[in-house]
Amino acid sequence: MNVQKRIKKSSKDAALLIARILQKHARQLDSSESNAFAGNILLLTAHPDDECMFFAPTILALAALQQPAISIRNPRSSLYSLCLSVGNADGLGAIRKYELESSLDLLGVDTDKRLLVEHPELQDNFTAEWDAKIIASVLKSYILENRINTILTFDGQGVSGHPNHKSLPFGAKELMSTLKEVRLYTLITTPLPTKYMGIVAPSLAKFDLYAINLLHLLEVQLTRLLAVSGVSISSPTPKSPPPEAMPVFVSGIKEYWAALQAMRAHPSQLVWFRWLYVIFSRYMWVNEWNEVKVV
Repeated sequence: MNVQKRIKKSSKDAALLIARILQKHARQLDSSESNAFAGNILLLTAHPDDECMFFAPTILALAALQQPAISIRNPRSSLYSLCLSVGNADGLGAIRKYELESSLDLLGVDTDKRLLVEHPELQDNFTAEWDAKIIASVLKSYILENRINTILTFDGQGVSGHPNHKSLPFGAKELMSTLKEVRLYTLITTPLPTKYMGIVAPSLAKFDLYAINLLHLLEVQLTRLLAVSGVSISSPTPKSPPPEAMPVFVSGIKEYWAALQAMRAHPSQLVWFRWLYVIFSRYMWVNEWNEVKVV
């Protein structure tokens, strides 16, 4: 057995062991979810396996929150998936199609709410960015057909720096120049030291959420107290959006296990370093979103 195979086997065994131990002690950590997204929501990805490597906490939370239509004012909330390439950089596109289907099954995305695009100008390529106008044209028909009101995708750094990932928000913004009613949220790329915190990530994310909400509450209460006391103060412009404007999805043990199973549905991609990713990546546990406005 060569060194890479040994590393892959050790990484795989470690990932499965950690998941099983955590699953057994699931009561020690709970899941925190956000209800910020409503209506018809589209997850826009570049390649098969993006959905589970980067977006699993969000997909699992939204899939669990899908609701049937109650009334005209409260339409059905649904999650859609649009992947813009088959990931054929290594000639495995035909295999990766089926892997994506299996992964989405495990993550809870309905079979009639998925589309995998094969466009000659949108090919998996680590050295080339995709044209924003082409992305927008592909998006437009799918969004209009399914009455999508919210797009979720990578931010301009693409989490991993892949140029195809980085192209997606620009394509979405190009579309929004004509479809003003569509909202865009991008997955925040965190600094390198925080990307690979593994099991520590959800605890820190929850602490941040509690701290932000507490500070926000204290600010509101202090302002009211001063107003009652007759002290007039001008509220400074906040440096960041209020907590409710920045949706965060934090997975618990059950969700991490589901994300791991979805990743295992991509055997063609499970080389040794991806097992290390599964163990240590923050994005297996936490997704933080930022709304992008287009003027």
